[in-house]
Amino acid sequence: MVKTPNQMTKKMLIEKIDSILPQTQCGQCGFSGCKPYAIAIAEGNADINQCPPGNEEGIQKLADLLGVKPKPLNTAHGLPKPKSIAFIDEEICIGCTFCIQACPVDAIVGASKKMHTVIGAECTGCELCIAPCPVDCINMLPLKKKLVDVEYDPYMAGDKVSAYENKLKKKVADLSRMRYERKLKRIENEKKEKTERFARQIKRIKSLALPQQQTLQRKQKSSLHWNIK
Repeated sequence: MVKTPNQMTKKMLIEKIDSILPQTQCGQCGFSGCKPYAIAIAEGNADINQCPPGNEEGIQKLADLLGVKPKPLNTAHGLPKPKSIAFIDEEICIGCTFCIQACPVDAIVGASKKMHTVIGAECTGCELCIAPCPVDCINMLPLKKKLVDVEYDPYMAGDKVSAYENKLKKKVADLSRMRYERKLKRIENEKKEKTERFARQIKRIKSLALPQQQTLQRKQKSSLHWNIK
């Protein structure tokens, strides 16, 4: 028996909504990623038609889940685009790492002042790497190959094609979600380590300064004692 939104816990509802979203992590919906958008929908703080990559198919699935009427895509958040991936012109790239920092799923590899490149299979096509690039060496390339090409696979047709495509889309989305959450966790750990390292440095500086401060206080007391005499 399928549970209605009223029968689900808030956590379950968020997970259901998040599983429908395409996991591009592009931020076009007005939130920092698909999970924050899912939370906003579950809490009634966002509408179901704010995701251009999900388009009409995603809106319909969200409407079915929540028991509401579907509505047209809110184009204020952008328009649907063909599936594409980022491509870095390696001859122009200066190795600034800005695109690496911007990529929500760690699909760009490289190092400071070294050539960067995109892992095509991991790229969600979010386009977040384009704006930070200071030398405009990143372009979006449309994917020409279909998920399922009936011409080369005559056994796949009709409902079989649709079911197989949905299965592949879910697999890709699940992988993108995992990479996105892994990056968030890594950033959180790095911030924690930085804070702890800073606290240790402050403690060390104070421990080194304390003997000097105590010596100065003793000299001041001694000076005061002789002045009184």
